[in-house]
Amino acid sequence: MNTKCRLALLVTAAAGLIEGAEPATATRIQHLVVIFQENVSFDHYFATYPVAANPPGEPRFEASADTPSVNGLTPDLLTNNPNSAQPFRLDRSRQITCDQIHDYTPEQKAYEAGLLDKFVEFTGRTRVTNPPCEFGLGTRVVMGYYDGNTVTALWNYAQHFAMSDNSFETTFGPSTPGAINFVSGQTHGVVPVRDLGDLINLIVDATLIGNPRPAFDDCSPATNSLVAMSGKNVGDLLNQKGVTWGWFQGGFLPSARKPDGTAVCGTSHTTVAGFTSADYVPHHNPFQYYKSTSNPHHLSPTSVAMIGHTDQANHLYDLTDFWNALNVHNLPAVSFLKAASYQDGHSESSDPLDEQVFLVNTMNRLQQSPEWESIAVIISYDDSDGWYDHVMPPIVSHSDTLADALSGTGNCGIPTPGAYQARCGYGPRLPLLLISRWSKANFVDHQISDQTSILRFIEDNWGLGRIGDQSFDEKSGSLLNLFDFKGGQGRRLILDPATGQPVRGNGTDESEDHQH
Repeated sequence: MNTKCRLALLVTAAAGLIEGAEPATATRIQHLVVIFQENVSFDHYFATYPVAANPPGEPRFEASADTPSVNGLTPDLLTNNPNSAQPFRLDRSRQITCDQIHDYTPEQKAYEAGLLDKFVEFTGRTRVTNPPCEFGLGTRVVMGYYDGNTVTALWNYAQHFAMSDNSFETTFGPSTPGAINFVSGQTHGVVPVRDLGDLINLIVDATLIGNPRPAFDDCSPATNSLVAMSGKNVGDLLNQKGVTWGWFQGGFLPSARKPDGTAVCGTSHTTVAGFTSADYVPHHNPFQYYKSTSNPHHLSPTSVAMIGHTDQANHLYDLTDFWNALNVHNLPAVSFLKAASYQDGHSESSDPLDEQVFLVNTMNRLQQSPEWESIAVIISYDDSDGWYDHVMPPIVSHSDTLADALSGTGNCGIPTPGAYQARCGYGPRLPLLLISRWSKANFVDHQISDQTSILRFIEDNWGLGRIGDQSFDEKSGSLLNLFDFKGGQGRRLILDPATGQPVRGNGTDESEDHQH
């Protein structure tokens, strides 16, 4: 028996002594991995799916003949769009795109009561960067979209597994509300900790609508206001039931420590487009807003056997810890993966090609692991970045604060008595893909879902109960239609991280004549 196998057996035995066997699941899924990416609307990546332009010099994409259609951009929306600029294709040479305006109020104005015709005016943004991020288009860049010659891996995953074309951000707004909704379905209950004068624009009626930094994180910059969140999140529910879990984020491991032990997060990377960004982004880590699930000093787990269990790391880890756990077969029941900033898909600080490298390398390793038979991977996003999308979301949560503007100033419907305010939603449509042995294949789900549908799947699969306190998990749609638990149609698909195309002759379950 080699050293790695002996270590795996020791870890398995130690984990069993720590908390006993994992609770039973309601489905065949014993390990859920959620890859939580950044700032992409559905149309920004899938506007013309499954038809790609296929120009010379770019990776080709040819769809299967039986590929179902998605609610994408029709020929009329491509050439006679109600916005002041027409949608246009971004090719692989245009990797660095400007970070668009994606705040709570401007996004509502862009949707203009369902007309969806003011994106250029309210969410389009131009910035002076080197290299340039708007190609001389100014705010019209907000209408740009990629196709299967650039986001090739995602289109191939959609071909071989399952995706939704009707999944939405839980509310309008930027990254932090999206991340908080993702883990709790509840952006109400904000507690200001340090106000540098801008919280009046980030909090409305004790509800979070902006990006203040988390109070329980050494790496939150001194130049930002800090807040904490009250209430419960899914980590609390998992802990109560003794279910192992972890949030794994690139750059979480401190690059240094100050004399008092305070963590310093100083690592960075440069994208293929030439933009350098810090790996760790504090406001992208939702669990650091809750004292109960925080790891302020970025402490490492006491051992590989403790990953997923409660120790000094308190379930928050560096991304490398996820692979350390997988290598010794100690994968937590629920794992949330957040790429380092340069690979998370966020406009300007990241790009589709760097994101593709992360997604493909992650999926290749997971599919080649012994645990693959019991794993489901969900690829999802925190917000739309303000990128154009032509679908009006169903408004299931009304609000009439001065920050609302969906149908005029102060208007996002009439809230019911006692409802928490400043939670206008659903917000923009986002990509959502399911990759699993137990997914349907080449399937598009049209049922309505939102970010808390993932939360609800976790709650139901492990019998956790609900968050309560008006969490959106009570009204979220189900993701079960993406699965096929009787036969399981999802087959292994090993891709090239550079091109996003299948790697032939590598042991993939897919035959040669089914490659795209």
